[in-house]
Amino acid sequence: MSGPLHLPAYELTTHDLPPGHQFEAWRNNFASMLEFDEPDDVTVGFGGKQVIWDLGCLAFSRIKTDALGFSSLPGHTRRDPLDHWTLTMLLYGNVNTIAPARTFEGGAGVVQVHSLGRTFEGSVTDSEMLMLFVPRDFSYEVTNALSAAEFSTLDTGIGRLFSDFMIGLAKRLPTVEEADLPALVAATRAMILACVSPTADHLDEAREPIATALIEKAHRIIQARLFDPTLRAETLRRELGVSRSRLYRLFEPFGGVTHYIQHRRLLDAHSALADPNDQRRIIEIAEQRCFNDGTEFSRAFRREFGCSPTDVRSGQSAGLPYRPAADLKAYAPAERFGVLLRRLHG
Repeated sequence: MSGPLHLPAYELTTHDLPPGHQFEAWRNNFASMLEFDEPDDVTVGFGGKQVIWDLGCLAFSRIKTDALGFSSLPGHTRRDPLDHWTLTMLLYGNVNTIAPARTFEGGAGVVQVHSLGRTFEGSVTDSEMLMLFVPRDFSYEVTNALSAAEFSTLDTGIGRLFSDFMIGLAKRLPTVEEADLPALVAATRAMILACVSPTADHLDEAREPIATALIEKAHRIIQARLFDPTLRAETLRRELGVSRSRLYRLFEPFGGVTHYIQHRRLLDAHSALADPNDQRRIIEIAEQRCFNDGTEFSRAFRREFGCSPTDVRSGQSAGLPYRPAADLKAYAPAERFGVLLRRLHG
């Protein structure tokens, strides 16, 4: 019997082409949405890599590109009536955008909102980014929210949650099954409304995706400060930008904030103890993870894993309706992106 169907990913890279043809291939790939300024010397090559996922009535892409200038397509040269919004978040690099009413910059970790149907130009440094493409007929409420936010950055506490959502989406898409697509699209819609137009109703609708994004962000903070003895619930609350009651509700399923921090430290200690290359004394490993009492560390370790640190060291314990996705395989790699963007119009 065949297993569940996963969403296909489609990749285009310039690195397989001769250097003199790389920039032209990259420009042709994006020709349905943008014009690119030609570099001074195209013979030296141009690095670009794009992976795209068709989410039915949305599209998602991960892009790595060398520096270049860009501009929207003039109305008289448009081959396709593309006027999607793009929500772009840089993993590294910087984008500068000049629109008729405003100029803004977007750096790593901040979501930017562009409209392909409007006039704009700009430049991007060597960068890697995540892009979500949202057609104008996706949802009436989303249309209103993104219309008000176009050519701006979502650089607020709640807006930055959408950055975390996009990072999580990029990580999960390779394992998402086609049957999960409607739920994924619904969660994305709820997050756009909650982060771009955060009314009480929208926040309530996106409660679960927001909680997931907050927990993932909390996990990254805790992991980065695992050996910091000053890490407390209050520290985490300030960095997440939530109230105490919100923080406690988030961590209630994990036994509370303090228990969760200790749990992560114990997991890390277990990993160190199981590593045959780490021959430090058990108390040194415990102290590094903020356990100053060896006896208490052993008790907490046994409660967590059902065995002692010595057992692990000795090896005795291991311890919304959507459009069907298009079959992009039928198209040449350089044509797939344009086909996908056009198909979002229905």
